[in-house]
Amino acid sequence: MSEANAVQFSKQPQTRKSLAEDLRNLGVEEGMTVLVHSSMSSLGWVCGGPVTVIHALQDVLTPSGTLVMPAHSANMSDPAGWGNPPIPESWWETVRAEMPAFDPVITPSYFMGQIAEAFRSFPDVKRSNHPVSSFAAWGKYSEEITKDHSLDFGLGDQSPLARIYDRDGYVLLLGTDYESNTSMHLGEYRSKCLKECTNGSPVYENGKRVWRTYKDLEYEEERFPTIGEAFEKVHQVKKAPVGEAEARLLPQPAVVDFTEAYLFHAHQ
Repeated sequence: MSEANAVQFSKQPQTRKSLAEDLRNLGVEEGMTVLVHSSMSSLGWVCGGPVTVIHALQDVLTPSGTLVMPAHSANMSDPAGWGNPPIPESWWETVRAEMPAFDPVITPSYFMGQIAEAFRSFPDVKRSNHPVSSFAAWGKYSEEITKDHSLDFGLGDQSPLARIYDRDGYVLLLGTDYESNTSMHLGEYRSKCLKECTNGSPVYENGKRVWRTYKDLEYEEERFPTIGEAFEKVHQVKKAPVGEAEARLLPQPAVVDFTEAYLFHAHQ
């Protein structure tokens, strides 16, 4: 959304103070561990842009809480699997040989949105070391959540998603829908119903760039809106506006467990 359209879309300017108040009204509290999926354009006109949104989230959670966002870089994967857009097969080996290795400090996120991309470079934010499925975190448990991210099954039990689960964390859908809810991938992994696949990425090992292949799953996020609708029929999901956006706050372990059970029964 352009700046002019954002102004027309907004009933009032959104500020650090007003967004923090909206987040508290939604149910976000000091000390929580919260994984945020966000759409900047849904919030309306924000004075200060993505930086203001991040500051508002930090103000509410405080350093006693933990703020997490996806920092995924799907473009750091094997070009054989690219579809949007695909590249000629004759280019694949060149890309595998020349693509810069994933670096958690400088590798940009890819299609994660303005807020998540700004957040990954904020002071005291840590980023997990996975070339495709990394997460960025700030606050009390940022180190615990981002360390030891397994190359195999990057959204599984050795991922930040599982560490958020262990901490009874929450998911905040800030102007996004369930299709963006990466925690449901952990439910997919635990259901043991999805097909395995192989991916590859350039990474650093002992300071040298190497191409590594690893195991992953053929994820089915197109199912997530249907699963989310079913989840809301049996679990409490807090809903309230944040800025001009529709926002949802939900317990992460509950949506992971529900997704696991839903897929297990669906595949029987």
